[in-house]
Amino acid sequence: MSFLEAIVLGIIQGLTEFLPVSSSGHLELVKKILGAHSIPEGSMTFTVVLHFATALSTLVIFRKEVLEIFKGLFQFRWNYETKFSLSIVISMIPAAFVGYYFEKELSALFDDQTLLVGMMLFVTALLLLLADKAKDTKKNVSFVHAALIGVSQAIAILPGISRSGATISTSVLLGIDRTKAARFSFLMVVPLIVGKMLKDVTDDTFLFSSSELLPLIVGFFAAFISGLLACKWMIALVKRSKLTSFAIYCASIGLIAVIYALTV
Repeated sequence: MSFLEAIVLGIIQGLTEFLPVSSSGHLELVKKILGAHSIPEGSMTFTVVLHFATALSTLVIFRKEVLEIFKGLFQFRWNYETKFSLSIVISMIPAAFVGYYFEKELSALFDDQTLLVGMMLFVTALLLLLADKAKDTKKNVSFVHAALIGVSQAIAILPGISRSGATISTSVLLGIDRTKAARFSFLMVVPLIVGKMLKDVTDDTFLFSSSELLPLIVGFFAAFISGLLACKWMIALVKRSKLTSFAIYCASIGLIAVIYALTV
């Protein structure tokens, strides 16, 4: 993988992790175009590294909230920070279960599945349209809400379904305050990404050659910087209910992907 390919993939990951257009779907489509299958072992590794970069950018953006959460936990008090932390844990369970018990099946979905990506982008478009039309309320995230949002995150493991789009849409449709929905959506994935990366390292599945180290570093910083910008932008968009344009975009890219898969 060249530096240019690493930068392009890093920027795409950083933007699409927060913008509701499916980072995994876009990465698969771009790798298809660039022919990045020359690194079969490193492909998944590169994807995990890029996800870690965007997780780090999330922690930077929400550093005050994260510190408040840890502060509340260490004080051993039943307060908003404690409830929010438990909600994060509950939301992780469905995706952690699916990722752990169906890892091999999921890996097969990230191997030249252009048709699947296109079809799932249509699902993302539908979710965004529904979310934009939902009533604006001021509910907090309850434990039941967290479980339902966690299920949507588990389904969003499929390439083409936007994780942020699915979780934010589910939150908004449940009546959760839009700003809180965005914050919860972005923070709930951080423990999963870190856990996935630690598992890969301990299982010796985090593989790459020395020639791939610099592209990994370049891709990491490209994803981190673009992730910072996209996270702030997405929070503002969710507040103003401006998701329809992303729905149109997802439907358009999905249509192109389906046509490509069926004709090429």
